[in-house]
Amino acid sequence: MAEEKSKYFVVKQKAVPEVLLKVVEAKRLLEAERVMTVQDATDQVGISRSSFYKYKDDIFPFYDNTKGKTVTFVVQLDDEQGLLSDVLHTVAVYKANILTIHQSIPVNGVATLTLSVEVQPNTGNISRMVEEIEEQNGIHFVKILARE
Repeated sequence: MAEEKSKYFVVKQKAVPEVLLKVVEAKRLLEAERVMTVQDATDQVGISRSSFYKYKDDIFPFYDNTKGKTVTFVVQLDDEQGLLSDVLHTVAVYKANILTIHQSIPVNGVATLTLSVEVQPNTGNISRMVEEIEEQNGIHFVKILARE
């Protein structure tokens, strides 16, 4: 019999069912000691304790499980002077260690950047870093290719 492997997916928050988001929120409340019991946490976010226990080990914010990992992103960006520098500056602000950078030759004024970063113990919230890069003018999209 073939060994079953765990499968992981990276999805944006808008694609996650509401019950799973509430499980994450209940876990956050418990970790921050804003509530003392699972019952208090689940009551506050509006889910059952059974839902909490069913999903608690299967969902977590992306940044919680990335320390010590390599994350590879693909970024599509306009061919504008200084834009690559702005992206790299954002990575530096979050204290992620850049391992590789590869930018394609721009076609029709658009380039593709592949960026691998190592997430250090002092690295900030990677999810927020991605959001900040996405919000920059001239960025078409940021996608997470891999996390090792």
